[in-house]
Amino acid sequence: MAGRLAGKVALVTGGASGIGRAIALRFAREGAVVLIADVTTDVLEGGVPTQDLLTAEGLRGEALHCDVSREEDCEAAVAHAVAAHGRLDVLVNNAAVRLGKPLLDCTREEWDRLMAVNLTGVFLMARAAVRAMRAQPPQGEVRGRIVNISSQHGMVASPEDIAYGTSKAGVVYMTRQIAVDYARDGIVCNAVAPGKILTGKGGRAVEPRWLDYSHARTPWPRLGRPEDVAGAALFLASEDASYVTGHNLLVDGGWMAF
Repeated sequence: MAGRLAGKVALVTGGASGIGRAIALRFAREGAVVLIADVTTDVLEGGVPTQDLLTAEGLRGEALHCDVSREEDCEAAVAHAVAAHGRLDVLVNNAAVRLGKPLLDCTREEWDRLMAVNLTGVFLMARAAVRAMRAQPPQGEVRGRIVNISSQHGMVASPEDIAYGTSKAGVVYMTRQIAVDYARDGIVCNAVAPGKILTGKGGRAVEPRWLDYSHARTPWPRLGRPEDVAGAALFLASEDASYVTGHNLLVDGGWMAF
């Protein structure tokens, strides 16, 4: 299949819904074999499972049950990619949860659970992926690529959401550290930092006060769509980004420029 990721094997965590779903679909349409790693196949916004969409389009994809907070699940997901397809070319660390509580309302248990998914999950998946990528022959200059999904709230305060913002700041740092430590091994590691993205799910994210806040912070006349993030992730996963590593690419409609 022709495309910017033709013949590549990509693993996308949190690929059942939202941004992860858009990335999985875009990668598959660009020729990749996509492993959709998530704790469920249910789509939070509604609709048919991501794997079923890929199948209906004649694309190659597979759903894997994976809780990124569990070391054994992360190791198994990467091992499956290598055993089933011979290598792992791209890891997208997208899986994340939100809490929406300020410091004084956030319990230790809530903090630990969010960090286990949003930060430790990135660490566990990246560690398993880098081990596998270092053991495989390079294609051109690159043995493998990691694309982490961070956030503009990893660089500025996330109002009334201390755990989420802290976790995303950690993802930004981890991206740079992995890029520096493993560049000589042919590992490319970057992040995409979305601004306000409307995925179609409800809850706190679409309460009027937060939508008003996001519109006020975003110079572009609309808020983001999952496809906006998927396009940036595709660039970083492709050969077009071979000399780009350790970068945190803002996809925020100008939020951080304002």
